[in-house]
Amino acid sequence: MEILLIIVSAIFVNNIVLSQFLGICPFLGVSNKLSTASGMSAAVCFVITLATLVTYLINKFLLVAFGLEFLQTIAFILVIAALVQMVEIVLKKMSPSLYQALGIFLPLITTNCAVLGVAINVVTKEFTFGQPSHMLGLGEAVLYAFATSLGYGLAMVLFAGLREHLALNSVPKSFKGVPIALVTVGILAMAFMGFSGIA
Repeated sequence: MEILLIIVSAIFVNNIVLSQFLGICPFLGVSNKLSTASGMSAAVCFVITLATLVTYLINKFLLVAFGLEFLQTIAFILVIAALVQMVEIVLKKMSPSLYQALGIFLPLITTNCAVLGVAINVVTKEFTFGQPSHMLGLGEAVLYAFATSLGYGLAMVLFAGLREHLALNSVPKSFKGVPIALVTVGILAMAFMGFSGIA
């Protein structure tokens, strides 16, 4: 039951973009096309999950063990930057078209606060799932990170689909572009607030 609560809470209730407002820059920048949004979602999913796994282990066995918790943020940023470089190299070799489509937004994953936010949440936040608060173990941390990244991808793909439909409709001139996108994100965030009573 606790695993299900972690998944539902991370994807719907505490959606990283629509509830916690982390990772807005790539969310707004890459969501013009559904194909680009799904590619970016997959890259962010991979980076968030892997970064959380690596940062959890570094924090537990290196920083906490030697009393260096004050280096958490800088260590996590370095790990995330290295992982993004790895993803960039792999995408360039495996899928040049997706690499070109993502353009400047792929290096932006390095500074995507959603990736760093999840890593820091996992090691500092105490989670409550109808029981006394406790820190997540390694398996729960990776599951939480994966579910959070799925929530990020779900929000991005939904938003990209909505933006593609909006591009085909007649929108008042003063609302074209960014204004209608922000109104759409607001409505999408309110829709996700409907899940707040679940977990």
